[in-house]
Amino acid sequence: MNTHLLHPVALKSQTVNFKALPPLSLYIHIPWCVRKCPYCDFNSHEAKGVLPEQEYVAALIRDLELSLPLIWGRKVYTVFIGGGTPSLLSAQAMSKILTMVRTLLPLDVNAEITLEANPGTVEAEKFAGFREAGVNRLSLGIQSFNDGHLKALGRIHDAGEARRAVEIAQRHFDNINLDLMYGLPQQTLAEAEADVRAALAYAPQHLSCYHLTLEPNTLFHRYPPALPDDDTSSEMQQRIEQLLDEHGYQHYETSAFAQPKKQSRHNLNYWQFGDYLGIGAGAHSKLSFPGKVLRQARYKQPQAYLEQVAQGTPVQTEHEVGRDDLVFEFMMNALRLNQGFAAALFSERTSLPLLVMRRELEKAEQRGLLVRDQQHIAPTELGRRFLNDLLQIFLADKNQIPNPVPQP
Repeated sequence: MNTHLLHPVALKSQTVNFKALPPLSLYIHIPWCVRKCPYCDFNSHEAKGVLPEQEYVAALIRDLELSLPLIWGRKVYTVFIGGGTPSLLSAQAMSKILTMVRTLLPLDVNAEITLEANPGTVEAEKFAGFREAGVNRLSLGIQSFNDGHLKALGRIHDAGEARRAVEIAQRHFDNINLDLMYGLPQQTLAEAEADVRAALAYAPQHLSCYHLTLEPNTLFHRYPPALPDDDTSSEMQQRIEQLLDEHGYQHYETSAFAQPKKQSRHNLNYWQFGDYLGIGAGAHSKLSFPGKVLRQARYKQPQAYLEQVAQGTPVQTEHEVGRDDLVFEFMMNALRLNQGFAAALFSERTSLPLLVMRRELEKAEQRGLLVRDQQHIAPTELGRRFLNDLLQIFLADKNQIPNPVPQP
């Protein structure tokens, strides 16, 4: 056990013992794409032939049924259907999935139900059916409105299809997120700004603006394209943040911008270290119990997942989160929020007193990466810019900073 990370006296006296369990979300993973993008490290698989749609939906239902004892009686506040490309499924399949969710779970009457979709023409024509099925928030993977950059990213849609998809989506949804990327191969500052201005023309309720990173086990990592240098990428980030601020978007999380009261409630639950049950191939779960916090991961390969669900064993790995890891995992998520978090939230979500990371908080404050008082803790502008350095202070294994949230 790492006695540097946690105060040794506190360790002897503290156990995981929640006064109240965190809010619960549901994540549903659809693992197929038309084509694997060269930058993508998510659990996605190219669809070859006809999708086993009916078999997979039946497996999702069975997976949820098997999970019920872990979350019995707990209300679900958000649902996120991600991938992969969930919009490859039919509207009928989506309706069956969400009917299953409403039947088996106490779904909050105002639950946010998000579906990820890609702008391909076939998917766009399904939007009305998805809305009728119960989806009330759509997240569109636009990435760019520039044909050259879309081609470099390996996307199957062009700029015209992207615009058409947004227009169709707005006929059926009043809560839409657009995903954009910057720092693209050979992208200029003017081109990055043009993408954001194109998105702003539609006044979406939410924008996610990600810097392209070369993740391990991707084609781009093996064969790196020519990317803008660090100075240019920094200028892109600053200009994007300035533009969105001028248009009234709140920069509430590292890569997320929202109109007032339109933050992603599902993602906020991740960043605030809430609980989530993940079903589907490769889905992750983080679940709290009166005496422990449990993490699970489903089998990643779609066929293996289907076979394991049929045997009643969809979970491939499961482990209890140690108290030292609870500290880091909480901070890894909560410090992505630009406004930080209420100090009391740490104890609510970990059951540990703030004292256990007193030395780490002091060190981060001394380095100018964090500010705090009795009520609130937040990263400074410097801390947001050098988030990995800030997180390193709270990490038991100082050699590696993992992704903020395992793909759920």
